[in-house]
This record gives sequence, C-alpha cells and structure tokens, in this order.
Amino acid sequence: MSQPPMLQSPQPDATPEPDWLRWGRRLAAIAQTGLTFGAGVFDRERYAQIQAIAAQILAAGSGGDPVQLQDLLAQDAGYATPKVGVRAAVFQEGKILLIRERADGRWCLPGGYVDVGDSPSQAVEREVREESGYRVRAVKLLALVDKRSHPFPPQLSHVHIYFFRCELVGGSPALSNETDGVDFFPEDALPPLSTGRVLPALVHRMFEHYRDPLRPTDFD
Repeated sequence: MSQPPMLQSPQPDATPEPDWLRWGRRLAAIAQTGLTFGAGVFDRERYAQIQAIAAQILAAGSGGDPVQLQDLLAQDAGYATPKVGVRAAVFQEGKILLIRERADGRWCLPGGYVDVGDSPSQAVEREVREESGYRVRAVKLLALVDKRSHPFPPQLSHVHIYFFRCELVGGSPALSNETDGVDFFPEDALPPLSTGRVLPALVHRMFEHYRDPLRPTDFD
C-alpha cells in the first residue's frame, strides 16, 4: 500500500520532528476536526483559514507548494487521528524477509496501511501475501511505534506502526505491482533500506525479538 507523502526537509540530518512540521500538522488536525463538526458558517470559514495557514507553514518548512498542500489536507475528513500501519517480521533460518519497493528501489519489511474492515493482524498477513507471495500467520505483537519518536524522514501524516512476528505457513516468492524483489537477509548483511518505511534500528530490534521470544512488546 502506498505511503503518505514525504516532505522535503531543508535540513535532512535534523530531527524528524522540526517545529514547522509539528505546528503545521497540529493546525491541520484542528482544522480538519473543526470543518467536520463546526455547526456555523463563520466557524467553518475560520477553520478553513486555519487549514490554509497550516498548508503555508508546511510549505515554508518543506519547500512545497502551499496550494497543493492545502488540496492534500482538504482530502481528509472526520475527526483527525493518526494513521495505522503494519510491518511483518518473518524469519527463516535466522534470516528476515524483506521486499524491495519499486518506488525507490530499496528494501523494507512487508507491510502497509490497515484497511477499513481489517484488524491489524489481518492487515499484516494480507500485506505479506500481496507484497511477497508468502502466506503467514501473525503470532505476536513485537512493537507499536510512533514514527515521530524515531528518526524517520519528515512526513505529513502522523503514523503509528504495528510490528508483528509472523510465521511462514506457505506460498512462494512472488513480485507485485509495488515490489520487484523478495528475499531473506541475515542481520549482518542487510541491503539498503527504504527509511521512510522502516529504519535499520527497528529491523535490528526485530532480530532481538527473534533471539529472545520472551522479550516484552516495545512501544512508542
């Protein structure tokens, strides 16, 4: 499943949560919720103005087009909440399953967003099957990660990711319209990772869980 847009930060080595991103994202959430529940015409006009200011802040920080960003913000409706993603840690003979994204030619754990109607475990099993060709069963929640708390590239959406340990139950490697590589890798020979989707430290943490099955679930 496709990723939300990444913002081009003028300081790529800085913290993943610069002030302009926190302020813009928070104002956008307030505006979205206000536009959804605002009863009066004047209230809705003010929330629309807040949404425009949020787009200007995000554009100023990222170098983007404020009109395009406002159009993007306007696509979301309802009470503003974080998006929910899933990633799978699938092991075979001490190696972890990775898929290569066509979008950037880099590797990551299989996964994507949770569709409406899916539980997180159903979503991760489906994503593995669609992206790698393997059939798996989710057996343990290893980590619940708030992307803001880790050095991911700046991103417009606020995203939480569930990392599941999954057991292989069948299937065979197969490519998809989103992936052009499927393979298992040892911890000391990981390929270049798609860091907008998963970070090396998080992949190494999956190996720690693999070596210690009783390790408690990580969060935040």
